[in-house]
Order: sequence, then structure tokens, then C-alpha cells
Amino acid sequence: MSGIEPHGGRLINRIMTGEARAKALARAEALPTITMKPWQVSDLECIASGAFSPLTGFLKGRDYLAVVQNMRLGDGTIWSIPITLTVDPAERAGLKVGEEAALMDEEKVVRGIIQVEEIYSYDKELEAQMVYGTTDPAHPGVQRLYEQGDELVGGEVFLLNRTDPGQFREYHLDPAETRRLFAEKGWQRVVGFQTRNPIHRAHEYIQKSALEIVDGLFVNPLIGATKKDDISAEVRMKSYQVLLENYYPSDRTQLAVFPAAMRYAGPREAIFHAIVRQNYGCTHFIVGRDHAGVGNYYGTYDAQRIFSRFQPGELGITPLFFEHTFYCKVCGNMASAKTCPHDPADHLTLSGTKVREMLYNGEIPPPEFTRQEVAQVLIRGLQNQREE
Repeated sequence: MSGIEPHGGRLINRIMTGEARAKALARAEALPTITMKPWQVSDLECIASGAFSPLTGFLKGRDYLAVVQNMRLGDGTIWSIPITLTVDPAERAGLKVGEEAALMDEEKVVRGIIQVEEIYSYDKELEAQMVYGTTDPAHPGVQRLYEQGDELVGGEVFLLNRTDPGQFREYHLDPAETRRLFAEKGWQRVVGFQTRNPIHRAHEYIQKSALEIVDGLFVNPLIGATKKDDISAEVRMKSYQVLLENYYPSDRTQLAVFPAAMRYAGPREAIFHAIVRQNYGCTHFIVGRDHAGVGNYYGTYDAQRIFSRFQPGELGITPLFFEHTFYCKVCGNMASAKTCPHDPADHLTLSGTKVREMLYNGEIPPPEFTRQEVAQVLIRGLQNQREE
């Protein structure tokens, strides 16, 4: 197993198997139900697999308030994003505290069971301001928060039926599996990289810079729910595959997916993403500019500064901070403000909007911005999305 301890000291496993699972599924048929949104199904799987260790279920009121107000669980353990389960009034009527409920997805497939320990109301505006730094409903995370139910159900869970991993089954690895894999590879120091976007040359530069000081790179793209205008997980995964196959050392790189949803919570989500990668077995975690940001809600390096709120050693994982990188025409390579002395006029920069526009039009961005093989995958994928 990988050397670094999971967050909280123990890797959680709430995946029910065998006879216990069969009995639970039979029991679920007669239980009251809670219908989960897609991101809550993702959260259930991440809790059960240990990705969200030390959580064993959806947050109860004490832990919820502590997370929202102080970025800690009720026992003081650092945790920055509230992992909650909403219930609508119709289903709420059938629930009883102290008893079980069946957790179903929107297709009415039973995914798990929850021990209903608490049902409580909460302040959405407080959560929006504290977690997202804004109460603006145009923020995608805040919008989702405002649209969800007014009561939360807290309690321990068990996962009974996993969702279909689809065409990228081989990249769906639980934390116990990645830890075992890192140990087999002999990696003592592993750096994790979170992304919801294609990997461009700037990302490649900071990944390889980090790889210089560790044994292995864990590319761990998020494939859960994202904004409608984000590039689909299927297209992105193909772009990661072609990039890693052609430009990264295969014996020092591992690709696996992170099945959670995107919150777009900026600094708070950077802490959350670091904790999760510690659970996967990473000792280091890359935090670039505007990590998990959206629009202009966060400062460029707020997601790096938030780590200073904690005492050294409180987070087991070590963050690696990188500045905005670019191609400098004078230097003739990728650089940052820390390494390049030249005028910004000599820097090649393209906005994400501009790049998407080029790709949608079938234009390949400059090679200094993106690898050509990656651009071709993205062009084909985006054109297919448009036709669908």
C-alpha cells in the first residue's frame, strides 16, 4: 500500500458485498426512499470507496455547520466542502430518524442504504457565502445549492450498486487500488493533478516540473457532473490518453478518474481536492492558478493562499504551488513570471473561450499552446457533440 496515511488515519470502505449486500437489497424493497441527484450518487460512491475518507456518510447537522463555518468536521478534522443529501417534502414524510432508507438514483435504481440519523434544515445563503464566497445565483455551485431541497438527511451509508463506469472502466480505480498500484510501482512520492479540462502545454509544463521531484505523476481527471459548456468527460479522456501515450514516461505516470461532481468552489475546493488525492495515495498535489474557479469569483492565487490557514502538518499532503505559465517567444519555451524576464507582448496566451471557439471551428491552436494530437481529438469530439 502507498505510504501516506489516508486523511483522518483510516481508509473507509462502505461497499457492501456478498450475502450482506443481497440481504440489504431485499430489505431496501420495503424501505422508504430518497431520490438522489446525479452528483449525490457520485458522492455516495466516493464516500463508500474511501475517496472521501474519513466520511462514512452524508453530514449530520453538527459536522455540516462546522464544515461550513470553520472548514472542519465536528471533531476538528479538516474538511472544506459539505457533503450533503437533500430530501424533497414528499419523500421526507416517509422517513423516520433511527431507521433506514433506500437511496435511489433518478432512474429508480437502488444505489445504497442510509441509516437516517438526523433530518435538519439549513441556511442556503450562509453556505453559499462561506463555501463559494458569493451568494450570486449565477455561480454554478450556488445555483445548484439554491435549487436543491430545503432539508438535509444525515447518516451513515452503504453502497449496494455502483454506476456503470462505461467505456473507461480500466481507469475507474478506488483509493485502495491506487495505493496498491503505487506500492507495486515503488512510488514513495506521488504528485496528484486534478483537472476538468483538456491538458494543454501549460499543464504539461507544471506536471513535468513536479515530476522532476517525485517518483510518479497521478493524473486524476474529474468525470462527474460539470457545467454544460465544459468539454465532456468522454472527449477529455481520449485527449488524456493520446497525450500520455506520446509525451509522458509510461513507468512514471498513472491515469485514473475521479468520479465526483465539480463544485466550482475555488479555494475551498482546492483543499477538498488535495484531501481526496491524499486518500488516493498522493503525497503531493499540484495547485495552479484559479484552481476550481469559475468566472471572476476568485482571485488568481486565492486557492493557494487558503492552505496557509492550516498549521504545518495538519494536512498530510504537500501542496505544490505553480504560477500561471505560458510560451515565451524569446525564451523559446514554456515559462512563468518566476523564470521569464521578457515583456508580456512576447508571451503566447489564449483564453479558454478563444481555444474552444477555434476547436469548434475545426482550427488547431498553435503548437505552443496545445499538442496537435490532443487538438485533433478535441476537434473530433466537439464536432460529434455538436451533431448530437
